[in-house]
Amino acid sequence: MSQAQATENTLATPVGTTLERYIKRKEAEFAYATGELSQLLRDIALAGKIVNREVNRAGLSRITGAMGEKNVQGEHQQKLDMEANIRFIRALTNGGEACAVLSEEDEHIIETGNTHGKYVVAIDPLDGSSNIDVNVSIGTIFSIYRRVSRIGGPARKEDFLQGGRAQVAAGYILYGSSTMLVYTTGHGVAGFTYENSLGEFFLSHPDIKIPRQGPVFSCNEGNWFDYPEFVRTFLTTCKERRLTARYVGSLVADYHRNLFTGGIYLYPPTVAKPEGKLRLLYEGYPLAFLIEQAGGMAVTGADVVLDVHPTSDLHQRAPLFVGSADLVQELQAVAAQ
Repeated sequence: MSQAQATENTLATPVGTTLERYIKRKEAEFAYATGELSQLLRDIALAGKIVNREVNRAGLSRITGAMGEKNVQGEHQQKLDMEANIRFIRALTNGGEACAVLSEEDEHIIETGNTHGKYVVAIDPLDGSSNIDVNVSIGTIFSIYRRVSRIGGPARKEDFLQGGRAQVAAGYILYGSSTMLVYTTGHGVAGFTYENSLGEFFLSHPDIKIPRQGPVFSCNEGNWFDYPEFVRTFLTTCKERRLTARYVGSLVADYHRNLFTGGIYLYPPTVAKPEGKLRLLYEGYPLAFLIEQAGGMAVTGADVVLDVHPTSDLHQRAPLFVGSADLVQELQAVAAQ
């Protein structure tokens, strides 16, 4: 083949569907197809691109490590936590569609000044950020609601406490060997891979479905003796069936792997944290919404995560068992005994 023919063949190969084009094409499926939700997703993608850049050059720009402060969760804040928090809040503020943001890094609701915005966003800007120092995959988790408070006025707690079934969109961004944005608007799950040279997310996984069974269980077995009896019983069964233990310690990374290979992720209650550790509004709800759309399940033990009623605590915690439907149902059956 001549060089000219090779060049012609390369140019004839379609580049693919960008996130922008995909969102535009799917607008008709949105409950309120006036463009605001589409813009919100673009704003989140833009902030994700910026955070991706910061993550990739973190070791060179000296923004790794802890800040020496704790967030509202009592966890040590990493420098990249605050960097990501600023980037997402700024993007959502400038986009104009979100009237308020609830972040893991802030105790109170963050008003964007967009009082006519019709949506609120709950977000964990950088989950697993303590792993950045050792170059392990980390991520962002987000959840979007249509506000119930008066348009033109300030956002209220009730906008964020509508419950998991009220989400209009949710997803995550994984910063790994490649950066991926995976989200749902209640019509299936789509995945987009970031192409650095073009600065675009391209549709790479148009209809993600998690296998009903899976070969993997993911949990911190160092907490074995602090886990409830039903969890230890279930994990013993997994080992007897020779399931493989895979645990990164970054929620998004473990979740993402199991979404594609099949498996179950467990973050049970412990003696020290009987209510669980993961936050319901910006970790449990969005990941549960997405996994159900992919054909999986998410429970807190006896209860389906999306059916758990939120309390007045914006940073409410809950246990999380999420993944392949058959495995989660097996765990539920053990829990009910």
